[in-house]
Parts: sequence; structure tokens; C-alpha cells
Amino acid sequence: QVQLVESGGGLVQAGDSLRLSCAFSGETFSSYAVGWFRQAPGKEREFVGTIDRSGSVTYYAESVKDRFTLSRDNAKSTVYLQMTSLKPEDTAVYYCAVKRYDSITVRPDDYGYWGQGTQVTVSS
Repeated sequence: QVQLVESGGGLVQAGDSLRLSCAFSGETFSSYAVGWFRQAPGKEREFVGTIDRSGSVTYYAESVKDRFTLSRDNAKSTVYLQMTSLKPEDTAVYYCAVKRYDSITVRPDDYGYWGQGTQVTVSS
């Protein structure tokens, strides 16, 4: 059974950096593309970025493009979300999710497995 565990969240100040990790287990990690989403209180879940199965293709939401970077280590079954120049509006619970195919999709419903989330709070 696929399991995802996010870690690395915390409280930081505006302008700081933070790296989130998503540890995968249960099946062959390289068979899955990974997406990151976030959800702020009172708001819908929002797409952040996605990385394909090989790690060679990434796609980001405009709101985080040029500030956030996705990478993956298939040998460690882990995906990383490096976040820089953080802003208060980046405050949210961040979730990783996986799907079996590589097509770029920003829809949460296209991802079959989800982690429990990790809180990121950016103070001004």
C-alpha cells in the first residue's frame, strides 16, 4: 500500500527558505509522478508543482515559479520541495501526492495517494 509522509514544515520569516520532503513507500517510487499542493485556512486546495517520474520535467504554479524547486531521489524514494523567498501568502498546509502517469495535471482528483500534510507558516 502506498504511503506518503511529508516533513520539513515549520515557522519561518518572510524571505527565508525551507525544504520540504515527501517520503514514499509501498511500491516502486519511480513508477509515480509527484505533485505538491497546499491549502490555507478557508481556501481550496491549490496546486504548487509537479515532477515527472524521472525527475527531468517539472511544472509550477505561477505564484511559486522561480521561488520553488522540485527534485527527486528515486534511490531514496523521496521528493524535495525547496522553497525560497517565502512570503506570508505561502502559509498553508503542504501536501504531496502521487499518480502513475507523467502528464502534467494540476487537478487534485488526478492524484491517487496523498500524504497527511506539513504546516508551513511564514511570518511577516
